[in-house]
Amino acid sequence: MNSVASELIQQYTERIEAADGRVYTAQAHGERRADGTWEGWIEFHPVGGSGPALRTGRETSQPDREALAYWASGLEPLYFDGAFSRAR
Repeated sequence: MNSVASELIQQYTERIEAADGRVYTAQAHGERRADGTWEGWIEFHPVGGSGPALRTGRETSQPDREALAYWASGLEPLYFDGAFSRAR
């Protein structure tokens, strides 16, 4: 990652429950890279702030922010299950 702050691309309504009972909401985040392309990842934030947020590594690279937003808009609930496993 470069030093530019990430942007919230999309917040989802799906809730993911961890084995320990904590419940998380998912968000797609992205960051513009030095070459102008964008990378995106998924963050899982605990409902009620009951622990640290979890984050995947890079899930996608896209040519621009619009393409990243399009990618984020097409994610299905099943995708979050796998992403949650990768974030842990």
